[in-house]
Amino acid sequence: MQPCFMKFCRLLCFAFSSPFYLLQFIGLRGMYKRVFPFLAYNVTFSYNDKTHKLKRELFRNLGRFANADGTLRLLEIGCGSGANFRFYPYGCTVICTDPNPHMEPYLRMSMEANKHLTYDEMLVLSGEDMREVEDESVDVVVCTLVLCSVNNVERVLQEARRILRNGGALYFLEHVVSDPSTWTHFCQYVFEPLWCLLGDGCMVTRATWKDLEAAGFAELHLKHIEAPEVSLMIRPHIMGYLIK
Repeated sequence: MQPCFMKFCRLLCFAFSSPFYLLQFIGLRGMYKRVFPFLAYNVTFSYNDKTHKLKRELFRNLGRFANADGTLRLLEIGCGSGANFRFYPYGCTVICTDPNPHMEPYLRMSMEANKHLTYDEMLVLSGEDMREVEDESVDVVVCTLVLCSVNNVERVLQEARRILRNGGALYFLEHVVSDPSTWTHFCQYVFEPLWCLLGDGCMVTRATWKDLEAAGFAELHLKHIEAPEVSLMIRPHIMGYLIK
């Protein structure tokens, strides 16, 4: 793909969706922030059905990072409507964070449906700034379908590393840019401006594995996969975990 074309697509995305200048200009961003949680909650059911086996595989060894007394303190960045709760082990204490306060009603429904967990506070904050969370205070951080839409991936990973205890782990499942030789790659760059606008800032052309490799963790366990039955735009995924 020609570099100039790729730059043009990025420029379009910046102009129309990052950070939602078009919505702000026509006065709809506030309304959209209220509507998006409803859309995300309903999409969650479909995505979870299609990726159920992947998530079970991803989280199957969460118990490995429990403390000697068996407790496991987990913080989820961008928890949304709580789509991952069903995959967490019995008795795990979950701290929920999300930058959108309008997610809370849907989050509460997931909490009611997953009473095998203990829930700590819900924090309305971005992954780039989690200063309310103490250093080395959690055993596990979870980040799924989040790094595609944050403003600064590197900063989110720094914050995750800061709040993890030594030996703790960061779990991830993210869609990423496709191989440059594919039609998927071409479509991702063509349609990303519209995708960003409708998807609350979701970017489909990020090579997130490079950020994970450079994040300074002691171990990286990562694999590239093709998510089954999901949209072509987000079919290329990476999954795995890092150990501090």
